Amino acid sequence: MMNQIQLHRLDLNLLVTFEALMDERSVVRAADRLGKTPSAVSHALGRLRDQLGDPLLVKVGGKMQPSPFALQLIEDVRPILRRIERVVQPAATFEPETSHRVFRIAIPSSIAVVSEILARVNAAAPNVGVDWIPASPKLYGQVIDEQVDMALLGADVARPDGVAEQLLPPMRRYVFARRGHPALADWGADAWRFWPHVMVGMSQAARQTVEERASVLGIERRVGARIPDFAGVAPLLARTNMIANQLPVFMAGDIERFDLAVLQPPVALPDLTMRFFWSARLSADSANRWIRGIVINAFREVATQAEGAVAERLHGVGPEG
Repeated sequence: MMNQIQLHRLDLNLLVTFEALMDERSVVRAADRLGKTPSAVSHALGRLRDQLGDPLLVKVGGKMQPSPFALQLIEDVRPILRRIERVVQPAATFEPETSHRVFRIAIPSSIAVVSEILARVNAAAPNVGVDWIPASPKLYGQVIDEQVDMALLGADVARPDGVAEQLLPPMRRYVFARRGHPALADWGADAWRFWPHVMVGMSQAARQTVEERASVLGIERRVGARIPDFAGVAPLLARTNMIANQLPVFMAGDIERFDLAVLQPPVALPDLTMRFFWSARLSADSANRWIRGIVINAFREVATQAEGAVAERLHGVGPEG
């Protein structure tokens, strides 16, 4: 369909409206975002449907649902629009105090990390927005295409061309459990294997995993729950007899808030090396350098505070194997 359309007949504004509709899944919200009336957005969608010969988005149960073609199209449209924005915008020094830019960040969503970063962004740039993007197998490509401004993943895979990075020092895992957990009375490898574990699913975040190490050591462990992000780990531990093998930075704040015990891993869990990364083309860009400084410094401060909380509550035996 697309290769049959003459480019001069396609209004670029229709693609801008299409992106807003794909993000908002609502004509009213897309109109608010674009500063247009809902009828103007509906009219633009109708024109794009006619030109592309596809319904694109259809209202189902009160929400706009994309067609298969729309899901494919948006992956191509986003990088095109971002490149056009960079071409037409004048090269100017980023001024956080007056900017209305929205940064797209893909970092594991622990409450302490998110709140510290957003508090610093808001204090320095009250009109700047942040979209928190979940990790996905396409994350490196999204960064290279500048759909995502910066991201954090495990550094145990080769860094792709077109990506710049800042490596973090290796971080050690600890075991977390509720205060008064029965395992604390007889902590060791047998208890670690017996009590159910909470796992956080971070797509492509790292291969230096506890699951991989347990497999190498020939150890079977129980998995009690798999949850999508770190925000749910501490509340789950506080109300169950599950345990979690985590980096302190992703448990920061929750250690004290939920009165968690911190235990030495009784098996040799792998340290985790992570990398912040961004498009190499934007390494010298003033806006990208600004958000990188905010994010990396905030992350480091949260990590330092979390290590202090761990040191105050740490007990248990050292690792086997």
